[in-house]
Amino acid sequence: MKILVTGGAGFIGSNVVDAYVGAGHDVVVVDNLFSGKRENLNPKAKFYEADIRSKELADIFKAERPEVVNHHAAQISVPASVTDPVFDAEVNVIGLLNLMEVARRSEVRKVIFISSGGAIYGEAEEYPTTEAYPPQPLSPYAIAKAVSENYLSFYSRQYGLDYTVLRYANVYGPRQIPHGEAGVVAIFMDNFLNGTPSTVYHFEDEPRGMTRDYCFVGDIARANLLALEKGSGTAFNIGTTVATHTLDLYNAVYAAARERIEGLNPEFEVPKTGVARAGDLTKSALNAQRARDQLGWAPEVDLETGIKKTLEWRINK
Repeated sequence: MKILVTGGAGFIGSNVVDAYVGAGHDVVVVDNLFSGKRENLNPKAKFYEADIRSKELADIFKAERPEVVNHHAAQISVPASVTDPVFDAEVNVIGLLNLMEVARRSEVRKVIFISSGGAIYGEAEEYPTTEAYPPQPLSPYAIAKAVSENYLSFYSRQYGLDYTVLRYANVYGPRQIPHGEAGVVAIFMDNFLNGTPSTVYHFEDEPRGMTRDYCFVGDIARANLLALEKGSGTAFNIGTTVATHTLDLYNAVYAAARERIEGLNPEFEVPKTGVARAGDLTKSALNAQRARDQLGWAPEVDLETGIKKTLEWRINK
């Protein structure tokens, strides 16, 4: 089938494009290269350098006539959304609406929307959190994701446009940039490679830092493949259910770096500490049982293996 992927030059989007191409699909990428990179583009995918907010989008859909739209393009940083909530809404809400208006006027069968299980639930009392827990977003980024899910439901009811929502945990892996919800993995690795000390941010009563659910990008790509034909009108948590403290993550990255980076400063064994930033949640972990039951998806790469794969890519890139 023909699939149009917005944000297909970005970290996660490009991995999803690779999975679609590898499965034999005809893929079109739309990306403004604000955070995406040309070197991430799959050579077998057709590329348009365009913004999801632009009028050009309608011409692209008219020319390509995609059957499915996979929407990864976004403003991806929680702290940046706190600093500039207007820009966040322009990209993550107005951009989505422009896309949905174009999609409903075209022969698009389905939209796969990328939401955030790592942010949308807020400080959830249910932990690990299921999709039944009502979203309580605490940042403009998370608010935009929650609003977008409601818009998808509207377009489904009003125009019959099918959709599936994938609520990602904190994604890491090859091609990651040091921004966004799970950018900390890339930050730690870059710091080790550059000989720079790292900082673990924490709350006053938890010196190990906040907890997050880290999911390898290869597992994420598999969920996007399954969502092409499954999960109609449903939101799915895509995560590991495992809660990892930031300090434990740092220690895991340090252990991998010690094996692969010659001359690693032994002082880096103990990171610096800092106070949690605006928009940071104290904890987040996702229950992905619904994805197991309805999509047939489950994570396959554990954190230690995923970190080693990611570090190997960063060393050799």
